[in-house]
Amino acid sequence: MKNTYININKRQYKVPLKPIVVICIDGCDPEYLDIALQKNCIPTIENFMEIGSYNIADSVIPSFTNPNNMSIVTGCPPSVHGICGNYLLDPDSGQEVMMNDVKFLRAPTIFKSFQEINKKIGIITAKDKLRALLGAGLTINELNTKCFSSEKANSATLETNGIDNVERWLNMSIPDVYSSELSEFVFASGLKLLEEWFPDVMYLSTTDYIQHKYAPEDKEAIKFLTMIDNYLSEISKFDVTMVITADHGMSAKHNKNGDPQIVFIQDFLDEEFGTNSTNVILPITDPYVVHHGALGSYATIYFNEKRIYNEAFSKLKSLKGIDQICSKDEAVKRFDLPSDRIGEIVITSSEKITLGKTKSYHDLKSLKEPLRSHGGLSEQKVPFIVNKPINLSSVKDLKNYDAFFYACEASFN
Repeated sequence: MKNTYININKRQYKVPLKPIVVICIDGCDPEYLDIALQKNCIPTIENFMEIGSYNIADSVIPSFTNPNNMSIVTGCPPSVHGICGNYLLDPDSGQEVMMNDVKFLRAPTIFKSFQEINKKIGIITAKDKLRALLGAGLTINELNTKCFSSEKANSATLETNGIDNVERWLNMSIPDVYSSELSEFVFASGLKLLEEWFPDVMYLSTTDYIQHKYAPEDKEAIKFLTMIDNYLSEISKFDVTMVITADHGMSAKHNKNGDPQIVFIQDFLDEEFGTNSTNVILPITDPYVVHHGALGSYATIYFNEKRIYNEAFSKLKSLKGIDQICSKDEAVKRFDLPSDRIGEIVITSSEKITLGKTKSYHDLKSLKEPLRSHGGLSEQKVPFIVNKPINLSSVKDLKNYDAFFYACEASFN
């Protein structure tokens, strides 16, 4: 059979022979799977690894939700699609804003390209912050595209989401945004879409609430993966190709006493060079701060006083807890970032450390458990699982955003 190809963001994809399902398990560090495998709690995933394909891939830096989800669904890095954080200093307005608006997206999604060749699209995400970006450019209606979030499923409409009355349709109530059930709602919805609507291309994206709260060996983390595995077992009964990956890993960011370990970058720079000389931006910032307190492993710094740049760079480089410090040009080249949406310096912290602005900026009282977070190189490694055999071992520099490419390839196996 002659393959038909489609060009998406300068890469050729095979038009899948059968439906494909790509799943992003938010915050799924490979260690979570390793522990669950040892406990024999994820037999479906284990089976995929044995009869299908498994490797470790890199997420994009910063290893945050928005940049990686958009990399996965565009098949390219932030330098191309433009989404380089959950939060940014908008170069056009000069304002610090959430990076959820479709206006920030610079590349079409894979979904748009497949919709243009009359493929049915199903997109379900846990948090609504991603929903508009995932559905960017799509013609949404109940016939060809359904795109909704667990968080806002109760307000979904046919015009905006391609579906309404989701709670009644699924026979599940909308869960609390800070719960594992928010992710279960995603899987339950995806399974029901397969049963009733059978989309050609489906994307499921969860929340990392559990991974922020619980270490891989904790009962709640094992229970969460067991739930996912049960849904994967049901989904696998359909004749679909599945790729399972993650947007980032997760690291413990606390000491032996459970206290968060933080380097307050803005406090440091203010003390050294005076207030208002610099502006530290934390791109992990989003509305859901209960589980991470806007503390991650990546920061970018803007200089209001250019003359202090060299001295600041030198002093920051020697600061305990800093893993990497790059000039803008270095960061653009090394991390494939858009140069107009980062500051003059990019910093990542070491595995056990997070980066903060000032002590007064962060509400640490909201953290109920010892801090776990992500954003840097130490949280870049993620699992990459295909339920069908395909040679991933020979792939150099495998990225999580190769997910749809290999889903399309494996659909012919």
